[in-house]
Amino acid sequence: MSEPDPEEIRAQLIDAFEGADYPVSNPMEFLPALPNGPATTFESGDFSMSVMELQNASDGDGDRFPYHGPEEVADDIVEGLQDAGELPAE
Repeated sequence: MSEPDPEEIRAQLIDAFEGADYPVSNPMEFLPALPNGPATTFESGDFSMSVMELQNASDGDGDRFPYHGPEEVADDIVEGLQDAGELPAE
């Protein structure tokens, strides 16, 4: 088994969310920016999740909106996945 790299996932998230029209006030505003819409997948090692799975697994409760840039989004998702045990903590 290959352990996933949180920094690799973070970089993929930043790339995917770069094209969003910031500030973003709800998850649906991200969909047009994603290369494959809701089927966009992020992978590293044995880790693979679609953007929709990421939102559920990282406890995306909406309290963090609005976002003002892709780095904020990526940091929150990676942190949520680490808290949920889906990604190793650094």
